[in-house]
Amino acid sequence: MIQKEHVFNKKKALLLVVICAAVLLVLFFIRWHGEKSDSLTTTDGRVKFLASLGWEVDNASEEGKTVIIPEKLEGVMEEYNKMQVEQGMDLSSHCGEKCQQYTYVLKNYPSDKDNVFLSIYVLDGKLIAGDIHTNSVNGFMVGIMPSESAQK
Repeated sequence: MIQKEHVFNKKKALLLVVICAAVLLVLFFIRWHGEKSDSLTTTDGRVKFLASLGWEVDNASEEGKTVIIPEKLEGVMEEYNKMQVEQGMDLSSHCGEKCQQYTYVLKNYPSDKDNVFLSIYVLDGKLIAGDIHTNSVNGFMVGIMPSESAQK
């Protein structure tokens, strides 16, 4: 009886490449999905993200609520959006949409001011705006991005 040789031909090579690509794609998806689950959709994810910007917040102080971006950015909201644009975000593409606002007590603002807060606005797990502010009459508001806030 004659034995057939196992030949590694173009079809088998292509099949092997496709299988390897599919495995890599599945591994990439699993890793990407795992990172996304620990993004801005969870308190831990938000705290880690803010820490990556250099901010230390009291995660126990987190207050979350749903807010609606106004249909038109006028007055105070127009000025607020200018600050967002300066730090790489723009609320104008989110007018009329609902998002989540999360506010924290900021523990490491580089001044002796008490009662400094950090707020972020999250839509579909993505940051669309953020600020650092005080509630006092003589208070201030700056962006959350390190280059912007460190100068204030």
